[in-house]
Amino acid sequence: MHRVTPLKVLYFGTPVVLISSRNEDGSANLAPMSSAWWLGQSCMLGLGDASQTSANLRRARECVLNLAPSTLVDAVDRLALLTARPDVPAYKVAKGYTYSRTKFAAAGLTEQPSDLVSPPRAAECPIQLECVLDAAHPMGSGTTAFQVSVVRAHVAVELLIPEKNHVDPLAWDPLIMKFCEFFGGGENIHPSQLATGWQMPHALPQPA
Repeated sequence: MHRVTPLKVLYFGTPVVLISSRNEDGSANLAPMSSAWWLGQSCMLGLGDASQTSANLRRARECVLNLAPSTLVDAVDRLALLTARPDVPAYKVAKGYTYSRTKFAAAGLTEQPSDLVSPPRAAECPIQLECVLDAAHPMGSGTTAFQVSVVRAHVAVELLIPEKNHVDPLAWDPLIMKFCEFFGGGENIHPSQLATGWQMPHALPQPA
């Protein structure tokens, strides 16, 4: 049996990406997001227009997509309610967001120089994709789908199948956001500040 119901969110389960970009003052921004999909050497990024990352992408037209493994869930959660916008929108204030221009430090992650773009990579992420912006497609009210091309991929050696340019799917355990909750290996692995801020209705059992 099915029931017709309006769903508040449609995050059925997508990998968490830490997007690094450059702020207008040259500082590095790092923002978690989970609305990304890939086809060939291109990626679509779904972002809110009010975010600092959106502003940085429109201005500088480049970024790095740092794919977070499940082991970095603590770092990702520390970023969940931070914004690099000094004028924090009222709706974000209501959800507990605060301003920070030192988000790599806040997450406990290390800036690593990129090869072809200005934003740094997150050294602790085993997959890092340097990207340039191709197009921005308005999508709905207050959101944009940013189309980027991957110009260089960095992958930790331990994730690669020997003698092949392929990631071993058994070695790669991405952090997954499912309805604003964190999952890895199919299990809920960490409390989510985002789920609390957005008042998601179901309190999941906390890991021991």
